[in-house]
Amino acid sequence: MEGLQRCFVLHTRPYSETSLILDVFSEQSGRVTLMAKGARSKRSNLKGALQPFTPLLVKWSGRGEMFTLRQAEPIGLALPLSGKALYSGFYLNELVGRVIENGTSYPTLFFDYVNALTELARYNNPEPALRRFELALLDALGYGIDFLHCAGSGEPVSDNMTYLFREQQGFVASLMKNHNLIFLGNELKAIAAREFSTVEQLRAAKRFTRIALKPYLGGKPLKSRELFLPRTRK
Repeated sequence: MEGLQRCFVLHTRPYSETSLILDVFSEQSGRVTLMAKGARSKRSNLKGALQPFTPLLVKWSGRGEMFTLRQAEPIGLALPLSGKALYSGFYLNELVGRVIENGTSYPTLFFDYVNALTELARYNNPEPALRRFELALLDALGYGIDFLHCAGSGEPVSDNMTYLFREQQGFVASLMKNHNLIFLGNELKAIAAREFSTVEQLRAAKRFTRIALKPYLGGKPLKSRELFLPRTRK
């Protein structure tokens, strides 16, 4: 690789006594695994920089599945995430790390990721930012679903009609109620626009993205979701 790329660290893990293995999300190369030699040593100037949510310029070299970090410098302060926003940031990082292929370029998704982190830092409710990024991720993966038309008739969805989601087909008008795969027309329009004006629309979007992302995540649960569970007092 030549030149510097804008990156964010997704995850770090120790390697030997002084080094780190980094999973990063880069603007041009997508998800990349890097060996940061000596990054944990006392004299390293990288300790504070190689952290999640800090925008970096990064350069690496080598071949294969793991590259060698050559240069890393922060280009801004770490985004100020705390509480639910911090947990949500870890969730985004785990989602990117689990779902997108190593070495595949997703430049548009990279900016969707930056926008999501920025929203998490600015607003109290993380849910809209999470849903927008999940939908952007599905788009990047080629998950093409028409939210605005009935898959059976081709007619535009109606706000108060109910629609049954059928995988690889879309949404079909249905008289069923209170089913996990049933969505109101106004909920589908909100998902298509990625703008949620009601709690119900946000819940519907979460329900849909959970269904749609499940095949990509497999049977292994996301560790970051455990952070949102209420903790029992010991």
